[in-house]
Amino acid sequence: MIKHTHTVACGAKHSVVLLCDNTVQCWGDNHNHQCNFTHVICTDAIQVYCGLDHSVILFSNGTIQCWGDNSANQCDPVHLTFSNVIQVSCGWYHSVALFSNGTVQCWGLKQDVAPLTFINDAIQVACGALHSVALLANGTVRCWGDNTYNQTDPVHLTFTDVIQIACGQTHSVALLTNGTVQCWGDNVVRQCDPLYITLTNVVRVDCGDSHSVALLSNGTVKCWGNNTDNQCDPVHLTFTNVIQIVCGWCHSVALLSDGTVQCWGNNHCNQCDPVHRTITNIMLPLCTESVLW
Repeated sequence: MIKHTHTVACGAKHSVVLLCDNTVQCWGDNHNHQCNFTHVICTDAIQVYCGLDHSVILFSNGTIQCWGDNSANQCDPVHLTFSNVIQVSCGWYHSVALFSNGTVQCWGLKQDVAPLTFINDAIQVACGALHSVALLANGTVRCWGDNTYNQTDPVHLTFTDVIQIACGQTHSVALLTNGTVQCWGDNVVRQCDPLYITLTNVVRVDCGDSHSVALLSNGTVKCWGNNTDNQCDPVHLTFTNVIQIVCGWCHSVALLSDGTVQCWGNNHCNQCDPVHRTITNIMLPLCTESVLW
């Protein structure tokens, strides 16, 4: 059975949460209808994901629904016929689905899909703006897509003990079995700052456009990279009961153990609107040591 492992998600300027009644709530930018889910029946939703301006729901039967920006066919209805999907990730204008047999499918903005034919043992997928990463069952990673900033640099495919992956616009982060992280790709605003590779006791990572966030085993968070919109504001590092962390373009959202959220960073489209901090029935993720996404 698919687990409720991804119950909060952020797009560029919108946020989505999965509630305990298996419905969703969205807020923030809606200029591409990425928060307009009234046409979607969500009563058995179990995971939520966001791209730049589109949103995706994964249902308990392994099917998906997409809505929002479809300028590059990233919400192409043909892909709503998928079954046996166990995870989804979204880039700026593309989406990737992971199936129960370990294979992956991409749609949206055209990418080099040649590497996909060799993937049959993936356990997680992650998308950047124009690149994608798959975590394989043996703890290694496969990358494809744009490599302008070495975000798919083969040198980083030598890892053998990766347990979770995340992608920013042009950088990638891997969480290793020993609780440390490895970052590669664009480092123009220190989103891959080597200082943070010394972090320990990390249990989850996520990336925004050009910032990175780590959730530690004690329920606190560490942020680094671009802070122009206070998305890495130290004041928010005082949380002690965080169980999931996700990043949008220039904002971050923390899911707390009491089922509420805290949002910070860019709020130009109300993606960090304080009114949504009063939501108290957000579904808590059910994670195992081998399933962290």
